[in-house]
Amino acid sequence: MDNSSFFQDVYEVVRLIPPGRVTSYGAIAHYLGTRGSARMVGWALNSSYGQEIPAHRVVNRIGVLTGKMYFGGNKSMQELLEEEGIIIKDNQIEQFDQVFWDPSRELL
Repeated sequence: MDNSSFFQDVYEVVRLIPPGRVTSYGAIAHYLGTRGSARMVGWALNSSYGQEIPAHRVVNRIGVLTGKMYFGGNKSMQELLEEEGIIIKDNQIEQFDQVFWDPSRELL
């Protein structure tokens, strides 16, 4: 698998996540036809710093902000999500199922 092509595919999907919605690493991997490569999606997002990619909208499969330590800049992952109306308690998205965006369903 060509990592640079895969990373670009990940970035294209992440750019499509609407404000106020989130998805998971695994949902992106599944959409890209690489089920089981959720960790690779995370690596792609870790490499996206400085690009116009809303990586803060990607969380783990149960809504935990697992990528928060990779956010630089002035605002944390939680702050960015809260600005979009997402409620977070104890590092986890409240009512995750209501804000979850599944690219396999949304991008037919």
